[in-house]
Amino acid sequence: MNAASLFDKIMGRTVRSGRLTVVHADGRRAEFGEPAPGYPNVAVRLSDDRVARDILLDPSLGAAETFMDGRLVIETGDVMQLVELIRRNAPWEAGARLHPPSPLRRLKNRIGFTAESINQSRSSKRNVAHHYDIGNDLYRMMLDAEHMQYSCAYWPREDMTLGEAQEAKLAHIAAKLLLEDGQSVLDIGCGWGGMAIYLARHFDLRVKGITLSEEQIALARQRAEEAGVADRVEFELIDYRDLAARGDRFDRIVSVGMFEHVGRPQFETFFRASAGLLAGDGVMLLHTIGRMGGPGTTDAFTRKYIFPGGYIPALSETVTASEKVRLIAADIEMLRLHYARTLRAWYANCEVNRAEIEAMFDPRFYRMWTFYLAGATAAFESGSMCNYQIQFTRNRHALPLTRDYMGEAEANLSHQTGK
Repeated sequence: MNAASLFDKIMGRTVRSGRLTVVHADGRRAEFGEPAPGYPNVAVRLSDDRVARDILLDPSLGAAETFMDGRLVIETGDVMQLVELIRRNAPWEAGARLHPPSPLRRLKNRIGFTAESINQSRSSKRNVAHHYDIGNDLYRMMLDAEHMQYSCAYWPREDMTLGEAQEAKLAHIAAKLLLEDGQSVLDIGCGWGGMAIYLARHFDLRVKGITLSEEQIALARQRAEEAGVADRVEFELIDYRDLAARGDRFDRIVSVGMFEHVGRPQFETFFRASAGLLAGDGVMLLHTIGRMGGPGTTDAFTRKYIFPGGYIPALSETVTASEKVRLIAADIEMLRLHYARTLRAWYANCEVNRAEIEAMFDPRFYRMWTFYLAGATAAFESGSMCNYQIQFTRNRHALPLTRDYMGEAEANLSHQTGK
């Protein structure tokens, strides 16, 4: 059976709801599935005979690269709808699996993933630069203007704007930190400073944000000045391991969207450093993308183009690593669909700014970036991805007996911002 025939056979098994039309390079037309409410209808053209083969060898990387190179052409719908159609027909809850890469590709990816995930200090900075130092202008166009949050927003109401949902996320996290005026707060992986600035605006605190991105830290300092909190917010370009080695201590630690870059071999190191940085009666809030199943690996496309050295942790391995340094997981919340909403908002912003993004980079980059956003959206809507917020403390007496204080603090913060 040749690659095109095998490709059709697999698509026929996968796409049952919604319609996928494929026009092969020789002009042959194949249709899969039936129109169904809520499922997109998509038509694609394979521009050469090798497209089907490349996708079969490694579906994630092959589909991405053939789309990026203009060899997989979407003629009806867009890449968000294409990825949604495939993934939604194979939902994680049903135990469905998409066609895996070839055995040789799986072995190659596992070896590469294992090597990259070691993530020593030097490679961590290089990996961060790969994604975050491509220029602040791209992120300005994609993210919310209010806080520039490159992490999952929180949507207690469906009619919220992206900026309102990101503000709600900041309030949701701040409430779990049980903050008091006069405390010191460490933000590990501070991004463009949104969390640090928000905390300094709403509490009389001293906040230190750390990052490995030179682009981020320059803009974070500028944004703190513009917000009028630069006297109470400090940003430093430093690895969390090096900061811990200095012996600094903080009353509160927050880390949002950074743990995904730590790498599985460094989980215990991360929590050991965090425990050392946290005061004896301190509280830490870790917000991370997570897996709903057990441990896994990072796919080849994400490793090569998006987050080299990155790994999405399972809850089990995250908590296991924290237990080794006697951090108490005092509260755990799973956010199931909030990131999917966030990613769709980012994708929409990129669509609006397509011409500017292509001029800044090139059309291939734009296709790569939107494939990344589409794939991530599908992973949260139908795959195994979710978000975890885990509250840690070193002392069981550091927090009130019940969780009521979280709701009260969150309501107070929402009232302050008029949301």
